[in-house]
Amino acid sequence: MLWPTVSTKLHGVCKSLRGDILSHWVRPTTADVGIRAFGRNQGDLLRELTVGMQSILLEEGQDLNALTRNVARWEVSHEGETDLLVVKWLDEILFRSEVHDEFLIDCQPMIREGMIEAQVSYVAKSDVSLEVEIKAVTTHEFAFREVSAEETIHSQWPEIPSFNGPGWFADVVFDI
Repeated sequence: MLWPTVSTKLHGVCKSLRGDILSHWVRPTTADVGIRAFGRNQGDLLRELTVGMQSILLEEGQDLNALTRNVARWEVSHEGETDLLVVKWLDEILFRSEVHDEFLIDCQPMIREGMIEAQVSYVAKSDVSLEVEIKAVTTHEFAFREVSAEETIHSQWPEIPSFNGPGWFADVVFDI
């Protein structure tokens, strides 16, 4: 399926700052906001989740390309389940925005044993307008896993497509 490139936020049809078509969709939840994402591999999926979370926060119609970007290497570590490492990474993105005024625009993450390392580009949070505040990343309905070639992840929401493996799939609910 080919998705058209547009400049407005639509479910799963949004243009990243580099012009890529992203594979993440805001998904319905009862009181909070969630995201479903697909990727070719773990790193690709983590990028989709991260950029998708950041897009939820932003007010529409901003030209982020006009802002001065900074580049850095960010990392988090956690011994144990990869799921908790991913939650910790997303929490770190929110923490850096709140405490250090660093609003992530894009990243190239790598997941290693007990660690996520990423080359990131960010702007000053004070230079962007936010529409939503995410208080926390939850583990409610959380999924971050590989999908085999014979497997299909069916969607219960009409605005979100089903996904045929191989690849990686994630669901995350955010407390707003």
